Amino acid sequence: MSSTQSSADSTSSSITNDPAYQGYVDPDWPNPGGEGDARIIIYGYVPSIAVCSLGIVLFFGAFVFHTWRLKRHRIWYFSTVLVATFMEILGYIFRTLSSRKDPYAVSYFVAQYFLIVVAPVLLSAAIYTIVSALIDAYGREYAPLSPKLVLWGFVACDIIATIIQITGAGLVGSAYSNLKDPNVPNKILLAGLAFQVFTFALFLLVLMIVLWKGRSSPVKVSKAFLTSTVIATLAIYLRTVFRLAETAQGLEASISTHEVYFGCLEFAPIVIGVYLLAIWYPGEYLQHKNSTKHSAEKRSGVSV
Repeated sequence: MSSTQSSADSTSSSITNDPAYQGYVDPDWPNPGGEGDARIIIYGYVPSIAVCSLGIVLFFGAFVFHTWRLKRHRIWYFSTVLVATFMEILGYIFRTLSSRKDPYAVSYFVAQYFLIVVAPVLLSAAIYTIVSALIDAYGREYAPLSPKLVLWGFVACDIIATIIQITGAGLVGSAYSNLKDPNVPNKILLAGLAFQVFTFALFLLVLMIVLWKGRSSPVKVSKAFLTSTVIATLAIYLRTVFRLAETAQGLEASISTHEVYFGCLEFAPIVIGVYLLAIWYPGEYLQHKNSTKHSAEKRSGVSV
């Protein structure tokens, strides 16, 4: 065994024996002990190459699907889904690097966390645009908020929550790398997630009100489209609640140290969401509703 590897093993042993900084060290993967390596594997496990590969393949497929849809329907406000799927691809590439190259590297952990956390925010923004367009189609009287307030108000909330989360995640990685207490930055991360869960719950309430009141609107929208939008929205919300529960339980607790939770409650819901948004694409169900409504208003002399 080389002196570098012996030193890395000694470092790993010292941190895992310190009750203040316990964490996961793979017995079959000695810590390289490089400048950018944490003393432990921050994930709590070595990421599965199967999950990483499946993520790259499925999100690449979704990227191609949404690109075709966007080119056909030219709903440019929905292009945030393209950015989201591309970010997911990059996120799983960085997880692959962790899985195959160096699971202790802080840079890989922070990069994949940033990409996989921000991508669903862009999906949320796409859903906000759907609800805004839905309000335009039904009529302002069928919604508790204006279309612009629904879109930009909730987008602003997501931006604030994401900035707090990324700051907290970066500080957690830095704390592990420098043998400092990670619990304080974890609370920053928790605050960002709690704020996001709260504001998204408010959005769900707005969505339910719009759907309920919209039943009496003369404009009718496909029930299959509305159902798929609701399921995609709930899938994204489930993923956000999972992240909150994971962070609230703690850095070394069961949720954060078992990848099965990540696979079922982070990876799977987002895959379901992006494919539902591609199959029941808003360009097929909302664009003509708005144009028909505006044409009718012009014919009747109502200003648009």
